[in-house]
Amino acid sequence: MKHVLSVLVENEAGVLTRVSGLFSARGFNIESLTVAPVGDGETSRITLVTTGEDNIIEQIIKQLHKLVPVIQVHDLTDRSHVERELMMVKVDAEREVRAEVLRIADIFRSRVVDATPNTFVVEVTGSSDKLDACLNLLTPLGVVEVVRTGKVAMARGPKRMKEVLPA
Repeated sequence: MKHVLSVLVENEAGVLTRVSGLFSARGFNIESLTVAPVGDGETSRITLVTTGEDNIIEQIIKQLHKLVPVIQVHDLTDRSHVERELMMVKVDAEREVRAEVLRIADIFRSRVVDATPNTFVVEVTGSSDKLDACLNLLTPLGVVEVVRTGKVAMARGPKRMKEVLPA
């Protein structure tokens, strides 16, 4: 089963290496990983997706808590949460398919962020399923290149991680 983990860490050099090293040392796969500073810049939030049975995920969370720069770990999988992913797709946009690419972009509430005489770059945000569906429709038109961020996720409601928010 896929699990979405939200990990709050101190924003210092080598933290990502230590977290990813924990996974590789134990043979666990990271399916996607995003990280960026949050709040006042002293902390960063890592959102990672991994697969495993509940006992494996529990072991991963316990090991993450043992890493010094890790402040908090939440498994959002069974909690009410919001998750999004960003994808940019470069699509062939020759004259005969330009209108179709724009129509598909509109259907998925995405937008064209770059246009040349021969290509469009379409930016799509949303659930992984939405991104997959959009990509499936664009592929027959001539997808040139795809880049995806991986999931970012946040618990719903008033509870929050201990990050320091700017004043």
